[in-house]
Amino acid sequence: MIVLLTDFGLEGPYIGQVKAALLRDAPAVPVIDLFSDLPPFDARSAAYLLAAYAASFPQGTVFVAVVDPGVGSARPGAVLSADGRWYVGPDNGLLAVTARRSQSAQWWEIDWQPERFSASFHGRDVFAPVAARLARGEPVPGRAVEQRTRVGADWEDDLFRVVYLDRFGNAMTGVRAQVVGKHDAIEVAGRVLSRADTFSDVPRGEAFWYENANGLLEIAVNQGRADRDLGLALGAEVRAVPAA
Repeated sequence: MIVLLTDFGLEGPYIGQVKAALLRDAPAVPVIDLFSDLPPFDARSAAYLLAAYAASFPQGTVFVAVVDPGVGSARPGAVLSADGRWYVGPDNGLLAVTARRSQSAQWWEIDWQPERFSASFHGRDVFAPVAARLARGEPVPGRAVEQRTRVGADWEDDLFRVVYLDRFGNAMTGVRAQVVGKHDAIEVAGRVLSRADTFSDVPRGEAFWYENANGLLEIAVNQGRADRDLGLALGAEVRAVPAA
């Protein structure tokens, strides 16, 4: 399958045009919309979401990941092969965390472009056609490059800040829950929150943190909104408070 993760939003033509390019070039391959609302322009935050969510997909999956404020600049496009999965997107750090957490990773720099080529829409014109080629089992249209040259190679293993707010107001962080002690609290927005396993473990209206279904530390309010009730926004810093 081909899986899309972008900051394009569902409004307007962008996702539709990307999917049309995929359907044109790989009509037999199903396309999954995973994220269309990644934090706009924030490749660093998106990198931690991609690494967490891609892990549950089978080998052979091709991810098209696009958060690309530098589109049209000199930044190259990249292909990453990591633990049997393929990733296609801009070489701006978006794929770097996934590569670091993989047992095996190989990089290519895309050196192909179509006859019709827009300077401002590489998702449609470059990344989708390259992903379709990979999904069909064709070679990477690019040259192999060293992993150490990649943007984001020096980013931290876990990002202790809010990287995504879902439609319920829950706040995902770039932290894998396993790196925080099971009995530790966290501090965010001037509040100290204890851990719970799930929403029903705390009274209605109470804030807490938990390990979400994809292994990330997430902040929530039972039948409330963490973004509104705690005043959380993208980028809010989080700190672990070790148990006494």
